Amino acid sequence: MVIVDTSVWIDFLAGRSNVETEWLARELVQQRMGLTDLILCEVLQGVRGERAFAEVQEQLLEFEVFDSGGAEVAVTAARNYRSLREQGLTVRTTIDCLIATFCLENGHSLLHRDRDFDVFEKRLGLRVVR
Repeated sequence: MVIVDTSVWIDFLAGRSNVETEWLARELVQQRMGLTDLILCEVLQGVRGERAFAEVQEQLLEFEVFDSGGAEVAVTAARNYRSLREQGLTVRTTIDCLIATFCLENGHSLLHRDRDFDVFEKRLGLRVVR
């Protein structure tokens, strides 16, 4: 399963072309894709207008949407954040910690355009689609 991060969905839905959106467009029918409830929320928060909101919601709900993991993933994400901080690395958002930890805990790969995930890849073994 490939979890597609907010950073890629925003570009993809806006029609922006980059390595990640091109991969997504090419692999949509080849790979199993999904997102978390947090990613769904982040993408929908940025949509302007009710009609566009409904369209994007319908498009994203065609994919598998996972619950972020509850208390167990929250505690593990906090531990991951603290471990990275002890190494002098700071992740800017709690949501990114939760998404990365969800992927790590469930064996999913992540497609992203967000540098916060780089430390999870380098230090904690997050599988990233390239």
